[in-house]
Amino acid sequence: MLRSLRVKNLALVEEVTVEFQPGLNVITGETGAGKSVLVGALGLLLGDRADRALVRAGAEQCQVEATFQLADSGPVDQRLDESGLAPCEDGQLIVRRTVSASGTGRNWVNDQPATVQLLKAIGDRLVDMHGPYDHQSLLNAGFQLDLLDSFGHLWEARAAYEKIYEEQRALREQRAALETDDGELARQLDLLRYQIKEIESAALIEGEDEKLAQEQTEVANAARILELTDCVNNMLLEDDASAFNGLATAQKALIELALLVPDAADWRDEARDLAVRMQELTRSVTSFAQRIEADAGRLQWLETRMALYHQLKQKYKPNVAGILEFLARAKTQAHELETRNERIADLDDRLQKVGARLGKTGATLSKTRREVAARLAGAITKELRDLGFAHGVFDVELEALAEPGAAGLDAIEFGFAPNAGEPMRPLRAIASSGEISRVMLACKSVLADHDSIPILVFDEIDANVGGEMGNAIGAKLAAVGRHHQVLCITHLPTVAACGATHFVVDKSVSAGRTRTQIHPVDGDARVDELARMLGGRDQTSVTLRHAKELLARHTN
Repeated sequence: MLRSLRVKNLALVEEVTVEFQPGLNVITGETGAGKSVLVGALGLLLGDRADRALVRAGAEQCQVEATFQLADSGPVDQRLDESGLAPCEDGQLIVRRTVSASGTGRNWVNDQPATVQLLKAIGDRLVDMHGPYDHQSLLNAGFQLDLLDSFGHLWEARAAYEKIYEEQRALREQRAALETDDGELARQLDLLRYQIKEIESAALIEGEDEKLAQEQTEVANAARILELTDCVNNMLLEDDASAFNGLATAQKALIELALLVPDAADWRDEARDLAVRMQELTRSVTSFAQRIEADAGRLQWLETRMALYHQLKQKYKPNVAGILEFLARAKTQAHELETRNERIADLDDRLQKVGARLGKTGATLSKTRREVAARLAGAITKELRDLGFAHGVFDVELEALAEPGAAGLDAIEFGFAPNAGEPMRPLRAIASSGEISRVMLACKSVLADHDSIPILVFDEIDANVGGEMGNAIGAKLAAVGRHHQVLCITHLPTVAACGATHFVVDKSVSAGRTRTQIHPVDGDARVDELARMLGGRDQTSVTLRHAKELLARHTN
C-alpha cells in the first residue's frame, strides 16, 4: 500500500504530507483547490513526463516522495536487481523525484539514483491510475483485448504468440531487403566488388600508417638528423672538451675529496653513475644515427604508400580499423547478393514454417479467449447490475482477423445493452460518458479480483454521474477497497461518504501567496465537508442532517 505522499513546491502546493490508510481513501475539495495535484505528484513518481512549469513560482525545484509498504516486494526487488539496485528492506519502498525550474530532474529509489524508465516499470507493478478521461480508452480495441487477456491470465500465451509474430516480421523484412531488380543487383555487386578489390590490394595493416609517417620524417630529414647526432656525440664524449672528459677530471677530484670529507663519497658515486649514463646515452644516439639513410628511393616509396592510406581514409573511413570493418561488411553484403536466390528460397521456407507455428499458436490463444470472453461478459454484467443497470447486459465479441495481427488472430468488440428490450450495440456507440464511466468501473472491479496490482487510483471516475447513482459507485469502490488500497478524488458526497478515510483539499492566501493544503477529516469536520458538497458553503440544518444520515448509512 501507499503509506505516505510528500509534495513540496509543486504547483500551488508549498509543502504537504499525506498519510494514506488501507481501503478506500476519498479526497474532496472545491473546484480549483488542487485535488488533482496529488494525483499528478503520484504520476511523476510513476514515470510521467516532468515539466518545469510544475515548479511553484519562486522555488528552485519541486520534490515528490512516496513511501510504499509492500506485502510482497518480490516483483519489485527483481526489477531493482535487473537495474543493479539493492532490494527493499522489510518490504519498504521509497521513491523520490525532483524537477528543477531549469527543467532538469533527478530520481531515487530507496536513496539510489534511478532512471525514469525504472520508475515507470515499478509503477506498472504497483499502481493502476484512472483519470477523468481514461474511460475513453475503453472504446479502444487494443485496450479491450488487454482487458480480456488480463482477466483470463493469458499474458504468457499471448507473449508466446507475439514472439513468433516478431520472428515472422523480422524474416519478412529480410526478404523484402532482397527484393530488387536484376539491373540494380548488378550495379550493387559491381560497386561492392570494386571496393573490396581496392581495399584488399592495398594490404592495409593497422598501425602501419603511424610507423610510415615517422619513418618518412626521419628519411626526409636524414642529413639534419645525422648532423645533430654528431653534435651530441662530440659534446658528450668525442671532443677533448667533452662533458665526459670534464666529468672524468671531476671524478679524480672527488676520489681525493672523499678521503678528506666522508660526505664526498656519495658525490663520487653519483659522478661515476653520471659517467656510465653518459656513455649509455652516447651509444643510443650513435645506434640511432647508424639506422638513418638518406635513400631517395625509400623516401618516394614512403610518400606513395602514405598517399594511398590518405586516399582510402578519405574515401571510406577515417582510420585503418574502420576501413577494415567496411571491407568485412562489403564482403558480407556481396556474398548475400551473390547468393540472393538461395537466401530467398531459404527465407520462404522459414516463413512457411513460422506461419504454420503462428497459426497454431494463435488458434490456441483464440480458443482460450473465446472461453474467457463469456466469463468476462458475465462478470462485468454482474458488476453493472450493482451500478444501476438492473437489466443491462455486457457482451464480448471476437471475430477472426483477415491476417494475423500483432496481438493475435482476433478482432474484439465490447457490446452493451443498458436497458431491457434494447438491442446489443457496440460500446463505442454509447453517447453517455456517465454510462461509459460506470462500465469502466465495472471492468476495474472485475479485474481487481484477478489483478496483483495493490493500489488503484480513480480521479473523478464519477464525473457526469449524479443523484442516487453515487451510492452505487461509492459502494463499488468500497468493495474494491476490501482487497486493494483505493485512492479516489470525487465531487459526489454519496461517494465520499463511503470512504474509510476522508481527506479534504483546500487553498488559502497568506502573505499574498496561494497555498494548497490537505488534511484528514473525521467526526463533525467530515459532516461539515459532506454538507458543503451537498449544498455549498451555506450550510443549513437540512444539509447537515442529510450529511449525518449519509455518513451513518455507510459507516454502520
